[in-house]
Amino acid sequence: MSEATKLAAEAGNPEPRIGLRAVLALRRLLERLEAMQVASAREQGWSWQEIADVLEVSKQAVHHKYNKKGRGS
Repeated sequence: MSEATKLAAEAGNPEPRIGLRAVLALRRLLERLEAMQVASAREQGWSWQEIADVLEVSKQAVHHKYNKKGRGS
C-alpha cells in the first residue's frame, strides 16, 4: 500500500488522534508534491499564470508561494 493510500485510510479513522495525524501527514505530502510539480512546470517554461490556472489560484498567490528569486535563496 502506498504512503498516500495508507494515510487516506487512516484519515477516516474514528479515533480523532489517528485521523488528525493522518490529515496532517497528507497536508505535508500534498505541499511537497505541489512544490515539485510547480518547479517542474517552471523548468519546462510554464508561466506563473499557466500554473495558477491549473491550480485554480491567482497568479499572485502561486508566484508568492513558489518564487524563490529575491528571497535570499
